[in-house]
Amino acid sequence: MEIVYGSVNTAARLMWLYQGLKLKIVGVGNMPAKGGAVVATNHTGHLDIPFAGLTAFLHKRNMRFMYKTEMRANPTARWFLDKMRHIPVDRDYGKTSYDQAVQLLKDGELVAVYPETTISRSFELREFKSGAARMAVDAQVPIVPVIVWGSQRIITKGHPKAMGRTKFPIWIEVGEPIAPDLPADELTVKLKASMEAKLHEVQDKYAKTFGPYPAGAFWVPKRLGGGAPSLEEANALDEAEIEEKRAKRAAVRAAEEQKKH
Repeated sequence: MEIVYGSVNTAARLMWLYQGLKLKIVGVGNMPAKGGAVVATNHTGHLDIPFAGLTAFLHKRNMRFMYKTEMRANPTARWFLDKMRHIPVDRDYGKTSYDQAVQLLKDGELVAVYPETTISRSFELREFKSGAARMAVDAQVPIVPVIVWGSQRIITKGHPKAMGRTKFPIWIEVGEPIAPDLPADELTVKLKASMEAKLHEVQDKYAKTFGPYPAGAFWVPKRLGGGAPSLEEANALDEAEIEEKRAKRAAVRAAEEQKKH
């Protein structure tokens, strides 16, 4: 029994109860009740992994997720992340994180990853990295695609938080597991195609169940009449952000070098 993980799960559910969120969970039977699996989740908001984790919790299982080491800067967050056995990903030492994830998969754990690696501002699927597929092939476990839709309404990149009693509907759907029977590059293509089809299906069901998408709403993709940027526009924004961060890091390094002299 993992007391810390259980406590965090309880706190999250209480928060969602306070917010009045309407959680719709579909396809739980596709999440393995035992054994290892890579859980591949789309990424539209900061709460995607906790919502995806519910599909494992219903099988009385915990999900380990891979996260950026920057999250360890906060001592409290670091303590919780370590206690919950999540996997830090260091860009400079990625092999260590990768090997840790593969071992957990071989040990029968569920390891959650974002194949897009970062939040999609367009709320469409970005290009996928091959890490999820490579891990599945190396550990010989299935990939389980999960689509979370609606979490971007609560907290996402570039928009204010909405943490009050919003009563937002959140749709969580587990797709059919994908066997690791292809080379990693081909498996990545297959995974993306599967998740894109499922995302469009979920978006359609969400509107039919909870009402039409509001025209121009920031959380609705441009393809559906919303105010989100197109995938191409979002990619341009991401590139500009990356360049800005690079420039800041270069300025910091230059200032440090100047101090040395």
